[in-house]
Amino acid sequence: MKWIIDFLLSSLGKKLIMSLTGLFLCLFLVVHMLGNLQLFFDSTGESFNLYAYTMTTNPLIKVISYGNYFFILLHAVQGILITMYNRKAKGGSYQGKEVSDTAAKLASRNMRNLGLLILVFLGLHMWQFWAQMHFSSDMPTATYDGLVVKDLYKLVQLAFSEAWVVIFYLVSLAGLSMHLMHGFWSAFQSMGLNNKKYAPIIRAIGMGYAILIPLGFATMPIFFYVLSKSI
Repeated sequence: MKWIIDFLLSSLGKKLIMSLTGLFLCLFLVVHMLGNLQLFFDSTGESFNLYAYTMTTNPLIKVISYGNYFFILLHAVQGILITMYNRKAKGGSYQGKEVSDTAAKLASRNMRNLGLLILVFLGLHMWQFWAQMHFSSDMPTATYDGLVVKDLYKLVQLAFSEAWVVIFYLVSLAGLSMHLMHGFWSAFQSMGLNNKKYAPIIRAIGMGYAILIPLGFATMPIFFYVLSKSI
């Protein structure tokens, strides 16, 4: 048992945990984005509100959600510890293995700053939606076939009618894209899955993922902001 703890606390163990939690969060982003695309299904918000109701009341999904919060914190803590170790060992900031792509190289050199930006973004995101939905006494409601649910759709509309919110989301999503450009590939590399035969495939998938997922999320604030100005 002691050797497991020693390994997890070692530099290699920290990188492994960072990689595994990062890949799990990559999967979560896909699921989260696909769920949020229901914002576009109808202008009444019924589809999205019923989806949100299921996500917040299903016991299994709630357990998975709390696990996801834990993995986010663990990923952030591991990132901070690795950054501190690298700075102490090399006397500089986070350094990843050299990559040929300019954007990925820039991301590699700024993983700490990108991580901090994403943490601030998550804080705002959780406060605007999760906290308001669970704790606000002013949360609007909607009724569908006799079922009263919290109207998260209206909350999204209100949030993304503010220009500063939309701009901050877009900047944060650009930061997330850069973070993913380096992080996706780095996760496989840390696990030793950097075979020359598959490396180009993994890199291509990572690059596509890092562009398409943040782009999918970006359509939401842009759509609702434009819609709010056209009404």
